[in-house]
Amino acid sequence: MQIDYLDPRSGATFPLDQPRWCGPDRAPLMLTPLPGLTRTQIDAGLRSLWRYRAAFPLAVEQPITLGEGCTPLIARRIGGVSTLLKCEWLNPTCSFKDRGASVMLSLLRAQGITAVLEDSSGNGGAAVSCYAAAGGMAATILTPESTSPAKTVQMRAHGATVDLIPGTRQDTADAAVARSESIFYASHNWHPFFLHGTKTLAYELWEDLGFRAPDNIITPCGAGSNVLGCGIGFAELLRAGEIDTLPRIFAAQPANCAPIGTAFLAGAEDAVPTTIAPTMAEGTAIAHPVRMREVLGILRETNGGAVMLDEAEIAAATLDLARAGVYVEPTSAQASAAFGKLLETGTITPEQTTVLVMTGTGLKATPRIAELLGIGL
Repeated sequence: MQIDYLDPRSGATFPLDQPRWCGPDRAPLMLTPLPGLTRTQIDAGLRSLWRYRAAFPLAVEQPITLGEGCTPLIARRIGGVSTLLKCEWLNPTCSFKDRGASVMLSLLRAQGITAVLEDSSGNGGAAVSCYAAAGGMAATILTPESTSPAKTVQMRAHGATVDLIPGTRQDTADAAVARSESIFYASHNWHPFFLHGTKTLAYELWEDLGFRAPDNIITPCGAGSNVLGCGIGFAELLRAGEIDTLPRIFAAQPANCAPIGTAFLAGAEDAVPTTIAPTMAEGTAIAHPVRMREVLGILRETNGGAVMLDEAEIAAATLDLARAGVYVEPTSAQASAAFGKLLETGTITPEQTTVLVMTGTGLKATPRIAELLGIGL
């Protein structure tokens, strides 16, 4: 089966043998649909996301892997209701973005790419820095100057060149696009190979749950790579005949930076005017998601939705989780806060199987969590 890059808006396709990160007019690319895999195609001898390599768009003989994936799915009670937490902070660099980085950089290296550029508010840059180092690739990371040192130090420790960009997260993204003429732009927000790493979250949940899909998935959402990855992965499982229905996918965003939530609740198919302000959920502070239409499409196709959270709700969820033994950054805690609100409205119900995606560790947000506790460092 031939797999190509796809511009979903024009329908144009481009062969995979030519590395590219966008279409000719800088349109975001996806891949043409893949058939998915069946449970018999899982490489059960591998304890990493590469157990699902039969579902990837290219064969890679020597992937860049550090054992990412296979994260725990644990039961917890949130607001008195049982739910399941997918502990993505237990990936090697302590965030879900290791999934995309492992697959994206493995496939790009197989295509001959040796140096990459990334822009990130922290976790994506840490993941790309780590996997580039593991794969013998050079990495340059652009990150907002306000990014937590716990994240930028990690990038530098892996040997990446780190440039701090003044201004907003969007200013950093714009700077990366401008620099992409001189170094290959392996962006977790732009490159479709990254999404075929994050889709392994869907495959893993399916396997975790005894080869069935959950009823609901709630994930923090900035540019939407987990929404898109779960949408792609579960659609492949549906095509492969392994599940009968898609889970509902819900995006949790800070009200201070919620372009996807605002557009979804407005019934729009693309961006609408949105007020942007600083948020403690810095990992989801993406003012202009490049795949807005595709993310909105998945939320609607799965009968899911979007939840916008104020700073007080995010703060409370962060501390409530910590006091239940789950130490995650405020970005991750949005999934828990959204779960409570969806229960209150009856959008989801206690007897349903709901998975909350815990995207990153609280260790990377130590200064912020110290502020929430009212203590100094």
